[in-house]
Amino acid sequence: MNLSLHGAVSSSSAGVAMRGSAADDEWAATVRALTSLLRPRSVAVIGASRRRGTISGEVFHNLLRYEFAGPVYPVNPAAHEVQSVVAYPSVEDVPGEVDLAVIVVPAALVLDVAKGCARKGAKALVVISAGFAETGPAGRERQDALVRIAREGGMRLVGPNCMGMVNTDPAVHLDVTFAPAPPPAGHVAFMSQSGGLGLAIIDYAGMLGLGISSFVSVGNKADVSSNDLLRYWEQDDRTRVILLYLESFGNPRNFSRIARRVAGVKPIVAVKSGRSPAGARATSSHTGALLAASDVTVDALFLQAGVIRTDTLAQMFDVASLLAHQPPPRGRRVAILTNAGGPGILCADACVAEGLEIATFGDETRRALRAVLPASASVDNPVDMIASATPEQYREAMRIAGADAGVDALIVIFIPPLVTNPDDAARAIAEGASALGGAVPVLTVFMQSRGTPEVLRAGDVHLPSYAFPEDAAIALGRVARYGEWLRRPDDAPPRLDDVRAADAAAAIASARARGDQWLAPGEVAALLSAYGLPLAEQRVVNTVDAAADAANALGGTLALKAISPGLVHKTEAEMVRLELDPRDVRAAAEEMDQRLRASGRAAAGFVVQRMSASGVEMIVGVVHDPQFGPVVACGAGGVLVELLKDVSVRLTPITVRDAQEMVRSLKTVALLTGYRGSPAHDVAALVDTIVRVGALVDAHPDIGELDVNPIIVHERGATVVDARVRLVAG
Repeated sequence: MNLSLHGAVSSSSAGVAMRGSAADDEWAATVRALTSLLRPRSVAVIGASRRRGTISGEVFHNLLRYEFAGPVYPVNPAAHEVQSVVAYPSVEDVPGEVDLAVIVVPAALVLDVAKGCARKGAKALVVISAGFAETGPAGRERQDALVRIAREGGMRLVGPNCMGMVNTDPAVHLDVTFAPAPPPAGHVAFMSQSGGLGLAIIDYAGMLGLGISSFVSVGNKADVSSNDLLRYWEQDDRTRVILLYLESFGNPRNFSRIARRVAGVKPIVAVKSGRSPAGARATSSHTGALLAASDVTVDALFLQAGVIRTDTLAQMFDVASLLAHQPPPRGRRVAILTNAGGPGILCADACVAEGLEIATFGDETRRALRAVLPASASVDNPVDMIASATPEQYREAMRIAGADAGVDALIVIFIPPLVTNPDDAARAIAEGASALGGAVPVLTVFMQSRGTPEVLRAGDVHLPSYAFPEDAAIALGRVARYGEWLRRPDDAPPRLDDVRAADAAAAIASARARGDQWLAPGEVAALLSAYGLPLAEQRVVNTVDAAADAANALGGTLALKAISPGLVHKTEAEMVRLELDPRDVRAAAEEMDQRLRASGRAAAGFVVQRMSASGVEMIVGVVHDPQFGPVVACGAGGVLVELLKDVSVRLTPITVRDAQEMVRSLKTVALLTGYRGSPAHDVAALVDTIVRVGALVDAHPDIGELDVNPIIVHERGATVVDARVRLVAG
């Protein structure tokens, strides 16, 4: 593989490199601007109502009730005072400076109010008012005008159509929402793209005792987005974990770049709604069919950027409870302690389903457990301490299992029996976790109607607790994968020194000049050759006679493929013949030509190709997503590609590590590494192909679809047997 790899660096050092780049100025400017939003020195509420129970009345009431650290100014032209505070007819009449203006007026008045805020010198706006892009074209025009006003006035904008923001920092105490109560203070930052959902989230966080550092409802996301907030929360000392509820991406590639840097410092947990078919696009390639009807692009983005994706909001908070107080495990090996066998087995099954491993104890660990547990207890993992397990036995079993070198995490399950007080057990579990000193994360499961014992939330050791074993296993599985992402070195995409960029551009230009979106076979061959992709030896000819001549020139065992406008899937149309002797090529070409003519088409030519040696058929392909850019897929190839649907996906740019992980994650990887005594095949050659295809499509964004299918991976090397390339319309 003719690659020149740039020096690999760790995630943290990559962040340092970014800080020294030109992008650093933009990053710092964003942080300064959002400081005026989340740490304002003064707040004006425009449209503040004297009446409680209204949105504007509750927003102003919450600002007062939460005891904001600076001056507050209600603006209402119809009132002299609002909730016992002197009111002003307009924001421009406010005697002091206004850092943050919260706008709660009818949509038709918002633009004039925003202009007044700009004249006043406000630094940031929160527009709670609805009636913008969510209502249709007229609302979209109004929203665009609002954004222009904000930008011309140097103001950052949250909303419109949002529920506001909270900053629980005691030095700020900002609550400009209409939620019934602020969340408890803590170290978890949360962004929601849904205002109504935000209300429920604040309430749920309070119920779980999960403290929030700051909360932002971005609404229509006309200006401030998750990208901006990630930059701010990266440097916020009070934020340790970042939660995102996303309905859409503004610029996914920017999100990936920003999230990758932030996730190296603070974990990001995201729920992305809208798992509707990503393949609303029309596709003709096998790769397009594989990627349709899924949101694998979002999975790929999160995976590469180190973002922990959860399927539900409940899972998101389960993961957050673990990350807020426990370290990511150093590996995937889990020890399970329980006083009831059934939940222990359920937990073990769920762990395995999440890709975790049930740890195998050493002999010394089993002997130590046997010394402290009843004779009828099981000292193999999961450890069934039986229903009579005492608090002291829980504490000792945790100490012993947690000290085993083969254990990376503990899940401790308690079902209240008649003989043990749950609070006593919880206290012993907390003491056991404290004795471990954070060496391994500890998760608890208290299967009782009273919920989590308060002792697990008190003191220096705050242990995440779950209602069911499966919840704990899922949370631990997601965090374990994040821990692996943190530990891996950050490698850059390789530089391919042997690429002939001019030849690749010429092949694409040739198709453009013909006015054809599909590259002709000769153009495909030239394009792949320019990127060092190993295409089987072949001849592209125009006539039956030329096909016969090419067969004689090539010799050996041959394949013949017909070329016809609009003919993409040749095998299904029976326009491929394999294992031909050179003497049989003329007759096969004549037969294909006749069949095409009978169907109203004509053969534009033929590909005569030397048959490749045997191996494992794989596919490497690309679909250009309008939002995400080139999406590279690798999977089981050949005629069964869409039946097996064994595929792994990444977004460009593709690193060698990305390509290696793509191959390792496939179910069919065993066929490459030696299945049931079969020889191992050249995985490195397949990895090289993935990297080169990624570089090709990243350098040529006008490639809409590309299929390398199949590529036959041999014991040594690999051969591209068929490929097709479609350009985007243009």
